[in-house]
Amino acid sequence: MLISKTPLRISFAGGGTDIRSFYAIHGGAVVNAAIKQYVYVILNRRFDRKIRITGTAAEEVEHVSDIRHDLVRSALEATGIQAGIDIAILSDIPSAGTGLGSSSALMVGLLHACHRYQGREVSQRMLAEQACEIEIEVLRAPIGKQDQYAAALGGVRHYRFHQDGQVEEELIRMTDEQLAVLQGKLLLFYTGMTRSASAILRKQADHSAKNADYLMKIKEQCSLLKRDLEEGGRGDGLGAILHEGWELKKRLADGITNPIIDEWYQKAIRNGASGGKVAGAGGGGFLLLCADEQYHEALRREIGLQALEVRLDSQGTRIVACPE
Repeated sequence: MLISKTPLRISFAGGGTDIRSFYAIHGGAVVNAAIKQYVYVILNRRFDRKIRITGTAAEEVEHVSDIRHDLVRSALEATGIQAGIDIAILSDIPSAGTGLGSSSALMVGLLHACHRYQGREVSQRMLAEQACEIEIEVLRAPIGKQDQYAAALGGVRHYRFHQDGQVEEELIRMTDEQLAVLQGKLLLFYTGMTRSASAILRKQADHSAKNADYLMKIKEQCSLLKRDLEEGGRGDGLGAILHEGWELKKRLADGITNPIIDEWYQKAIRNGASGGKVAGAGGGGFLLLCADEQYHEALRREIGLQALEVRLDSQGTRIVACPE
């Protein structure tokens, strides 16, 4: 039995500028962080030639081409596994529509597990690149590139997306104490709403020219946040950057927010949060808030949603069990 463990992510700044329709013209940037909430992929050899997949739905087939799960089918095709395998998918949180990059984390985790199952050691960066190729080029998902890299590499990182499609990444320099202070400011609240990120992102891509001024401001936040985190080391400017970015993001497309989300956000600001945003494309999933720890109890009480404390992951995808 072989198991891969791949982190989800939260994005602080730059979301939307990692989509090709924008970065191919202007270049993009993102600051994000991998978190200690994971997607697990379990592979086990079967005694027969069948392929069985269990996750949100179960299927059993005889040929890879018959697999309905797009990500699983693509991972097996890309890595050369043809038959005789059980695949189980588990996640620490709901697996779709939550804004934490779960689909790309699954893609990275699948590729990592399948390559190792075939006896190949593949670098984390190569896993990110291959995941982007499959999701964006093969499956034509209208998504950006930040999720795959965060899942593969882990850490708090500054990414640059160049016009030619190349991705440059840099680990933001923070001590363990500074990282602890940063994660102590963060809370995630589960709204209970799931949504199609693809639908919202497709609207953003269609409107990228019209939204260029907003997206340029969102991109510029990344260098400001990187400097704040490295020089101050406490994330003191994070709340204001999140708040400004959220106000800009809401202008990019319909469906990014709604009256209920707006009410939760205003409650958060009234009860000590310095800023926040809906994670991912928006429209539901998790509400990310930045607030000093002294306000966390009041925020939990007043917002009334299931809360998740954020813990940061520094390792990225890894194999946690492997047969000898």
